[in-house]
Amino acid sequence: MSHLVFFLEEPSARAMLEGLVPRLVPEGTVVRFIPFEGKQDLEKQLVRKMRGYLVPGARFIVLRDQDSGDCLAVKRRLAGLCAQAGRPDAVVRIACRELESWYLADFPALARTYGKPSLLKAAEQARYRSPDDIVTPSRELKALLPEYQKIDGSRRLGKELDPDNGRSRSFLRLVGSIRALAAEAVA
Repeated sequence: MSHLVFFLEEPSARAMLEGLVPRLVPEGTVVRFIPFEGKQDLEKQLVRKMRGYLVPGARFIVLRDQDSGDCLAVKRRLAGLCAQAGRPDAVVRIACRELESWYLADFPALARTYGKPSLLKAAEQARYRSPDDIVTPSRELKALLPEYQKIDGSRRLGKELDPDNGRSRSFLRLVGSIRALAAEAVA
């Protein structure tokens, strides 16, 4: 039985992935989500928690928001922590800028989830064409959907996001990594 373990910056990432991941991995894959209370908590505890996960053959993905940091520097730092934990094969993925970028990349999912077909028109606006480049996507999302709540919205949207939506490069990289690790575990 294959194990796929996610180390996550925050509970909202878990809420989203609980809806998305089952659609990407073969039945029977054991999926574990280990959320932290922010990026500092993740970086402080990652080595210890990763070392403590002793299931043979487990595959690991670390997911963190870029926020205002340098994406490559954040990724290198997290990869270094994974190596320190004895897991240099762990996959590190960065949500450019925030998890909400991925939601802004999928206006059909937003429209379905919130019952607002009018949101589809917003997708045509130039500022939403490259959601990974939006500086504060959480603010943009809240402006479009004042009722959006981080964890509840993530839980609802995770079930609706199109895993093949190409509008967010960072989302596609995460989806590709999940599929690849799940396929390796089965092979």
